[in-house]
Amino acid sequence: MRPCWIFAGAPDDNFTVKPPDDAYIIAADSGYLAVKRSGLTPDLVLGDFDSLDEKPCCSEIITAPAEKDDTDTMLAVKTALERGYTDISIVGSIGGRLDHTFANIQTLAYILKNGGFGRLIGEKDTVELLDSGGYSYDRRESMYFSLFSYGESAVITTSGTKYNVAQYRLDNTFPLGVSNEITEDNCRISVHEGQILVIFSKK
Repeated sequence: MRPCWIFAGAPDDNFTVKPPDDAYIIAADSGYLAVKRSGLTPDLVLGDFDSLDEKPCCSEIITAPAEKDDTDTMLAVKTALERGYTDISIVGSIGGRLDHTFANIQTLAYILKNGGFGRLIGEKDTVELLDSGGYSYDRRESMYFSLFSYGESAVITTSGTKYNVAQYRLDNTFPLGVSNEITEDNCRISVHEGQILVIFSKK
């Protein structure tokens, strides 16, 4: 299945990305401007268009009411999942308003709960939410690597990082996992219980 890239409206004015060539691209409201800035053509544009000054040009446009329970980004995620896309990257979803950033983190939990895997991509940070299982990440020398419990607690084991832990219980009241670094070619994470947020941040 093709990956889906959703462009949201966080104000990273100079930030451009290049999705995989086969990506299905959705512009959520003012995310349309970020799509254009990256030199891309969206497959779908949707939203209430309350923050877009120009009429989008796209083969498919879905107009939503301004008063709705879903954010434009969540509406895009639900549409992607309904159409069978389970690998979902959300660009322009970090920064700007803090409430929108937190809402987008919760959106990762919605994607995971509904059988998909999502990531938030910003100019300086990326965020993923992991369920129980084993995972591997390549070394990124210019990035800090932080792990947080998403929920009351999570039990994890790590290797290949500056500060490794074994069967350690991360608690959501103390940020022990902040500002770690990957010191080997790749690191391994085992999530034994709970869910964790993985955040890469530029140094």
